[in-house]
Amino acid sequence: MAKNNRKLTTPQSLNAYIKSICNIMRRSGRAGALQYVPELTWMLFLRILDEREKREQEQAKALGVGFTPSLKYPYRWQDWAAPEGKKRKELREGASDEFMSFINGELIPYLKNLKNKPGAVSRQKVISEVFSSVERTGIDAERNLLDILDKINELSVENVDGTHMFTLSQAYEGLLLNMGAKNSDGGQFFTPREIIRVMIKVINPEIGETVYDPGCGTGGFLAQSYIHMREKVKTADDIETLKTRTFYGREKENLVYPIVLANLVLHEIDEPHIWHGNTLTGFEVYGELFQDAPALFDVILTNPPFGGKEGKDAQTHFAYKTRATQVLFLQHVIDSLKDGGRCGIVMDEGVLFRINEKAFVQTKRKLLNECNLWCIVSLPPKVFVNAGAASKTNLLFFTKGEPTKEIWYYDLSDINVTKKQPLTLRHFEEFFKLLPKRSDSGRSWKVSIDEIQKKNYDIKAVNPNRKVVQDTRTPAELISTIESQTKEISKTLERLKNKGI
Repeated sequence: MAKNNRKLTTPQSLNAYIKSICNIMRRSGRAGALQYVPELTWMLFLRILDEREKREQEQAKALGVGFTPSLKYPYRWQDWAAPEGKKRKELREGASDEFMSFINGELIPYLKNLKNKPGAVSRQKVISEVFSSVERTGIDAERNLLDILDKINELSVENVDGTHMFTLSQAYEGLLLNMGAKNSDGGQFFTPREIIRVMIKVINPEIGETVYDPGCGTGGFLAQSYIHMREKVKTADDIETLKTRTFYGREKENLVYPIVLANLVLHEIDEPHIWHGNTLTGFEVYGELFQDAPALFDVILTNPPFGGKEGKDAQTHFAYKTRATQVLFLQHVIDSLKDGGRCGIVMDEGVLFRINEKAFVQTKRKLLNECNLWCIVSLPPKVFVNAGAASKTNLLFFTKGEPTKEIWYYDLSDINVTKKQPLTLRHFEEFFKLLPKRSDSGRSWKVSIDEIQKKNYDIKAVNPNRKVVQDTRTPAELISTIESQTKEISKTLERLKNKGI
C-alpha cells in the first residue's frame, strides 16, 4: 500500500477516517457496533502499542539504557500488520489462507497467553487481557482484513496530529458511545462526557491522589480524569505517577473489560489497574492488574448501574441488605473512601426519595452520618437519552469523615433535553459561579439535616423557588374551550372522510 501522506489534523477528519474503517468492518461480517467496536479495539491497541514501544526504544537508545519490548518477532504490529512487515510479506507469499491462519491460530492464542509467561510484566498482562474475549477475528475475508490493517497502520503520530494521539482517543470514545446508543446494541449505560467533565471539575482530583471507579464501563471517568489532571503536571515524576499509580477501576462485563483497558492505554495511561469481576459479590475473573491497589481511595467518580437486582451472594457483603444494585454500590463507595476522600456519583431519583424500604433509609443515613453530602444536582429527566436510558438522575457530591449538616441543592430538572440538544457545560455556568459559597438562587437552596431527618431521609430535590403556573380559568371557560376544540376536531375529521382518507 502506498504511504498516505494526508494529515488527519481535525477531529472531523479523524472521525471520518475511523468511520471508513468501520464501514469496511460492517461489510465484512461485523455488522453492528457491538461487533465492530471490540474488533477495532484490539487492532487499534496493537497499532498504538507498537508505535509507543518504538518511541520508548529510541529514547532508551539515546540515553544508553536497555529496553525490552513487550512483544517479539513476529507478533509485533510492525511484523505482521504493517504493509512492509516481514512476516506479512512471508505470509502473503504462501498459501491463500496462510495469513488468516496465522492471525487465528498463532497470533491471537499467543497474545491471550502472554500473561502466563514466566516473569510477565504489567504491560504484557494488559495485552493478554485486551484479548480476553477474542477467540478469532470476525472479519470474513483476507482482503477485507488487509484493507482494515492498512488503514489502521496510517493512524500514527505523524499522520494524526501533534497532540500525542489524544484526538484519536476522543474519536475512539465516540465509537464507544455508538456501541451503547441502543439498549439492544450493547446494553451498557454510558455516561455523557459532558456530565463526566462537570463531575471531575467539581471534585478536582490532584496529582498524587488515587482515582477509583467501581463500575468503570469503558473507562470514561478514569480517562477524563487523566486529561484533567495532566494539565497540572510539573515534573517527570508527576507524569510517572499519573501513568502508573493513579487510576483504578472494576468492570464485570466480559465484552467491556478489554475495551476499558484499551481505552485507557489510548489515553496514555501505561498501567490501568482494572479488576475484572463482580464488584458487589467479589467474584474475580482476573485481578492481577489490581493487586497493588490501595484499600481506600482519595477520589471516587462513578455512575453505578441502575435498576439491577442482586442475589444473596452480593447482599452478604453489605451491612444493609437489598436487591437494588445502586444502593449496594453506594454502600461500597462510602466504604472505599479514605477519610477526607471525595466522591462524585450519579444516582437515580428513586434512591433519593424512597423511604418505604429499610435498606434505602439505612444507606442514606450511613451516607449522611459518615460523609458530608454537600451538594446534590437534580438533572433533567432525559440526560441519558443518547445513551439509551431515560432514568431521572442526580449528581451527589460528598466528602468522607464528617457528618452532613446541610445539603446545597441545584436544580436543572426543568431543562428540556433531547438527542439533538443534550445537556452541556453551558447549562452549568451559574452552578459553578454559585458553588464556592453555596449561594441561594432561583435554582439553588439549602436543606438542613434536621429537616432531612424529619422526612425520614427523603433527600429528593424539591425546588422551593420554582414558580407554579396555575390555570385560573373558571369551569365554564374550560367547558367552552373543550366544546370549541371538539367542534374543530369534528370538522377536520369530516374533511378527511370526504377526501377518502
